[in-house]
Amino acid sequence: MKEIEQNAKQASDMLKAISHEDRLKILCLLNQKEMSVSELLEHSNLSQSAFSQHLKVLRDKKLVKTRKESQTVFYSIKDPSVNKILQTLYEIYCGN
Repeated sequence: MKEIEQNAKQASDMLKAISHEDRLKILCLLNQKEMSVSELLEHSNLSQSAFSQHLKVLRDKKLVKTRKESQTVFYSIKDPSVNKILQTLYEIYCGN
């Protein structure tokens, strides 16, 4: 029973993090390829500050990872279960 509770908590935390429309868009972009912050921001109507807050949530929940190259920070998906969830969502909402 303890394991079920822990797994349910973990799943709930992940779903809360990806349930925001803007964070889901970020993850969908990252599901395609690694992207820099500026590349991600080009696909958003959010202010830089608001966008950074969403990236922080995704980092804090360990759903994305960063890689720094010179002054540029690149993001990619860290948790493979995120890829599976995004694929399922794509099939449901975007598939033919």
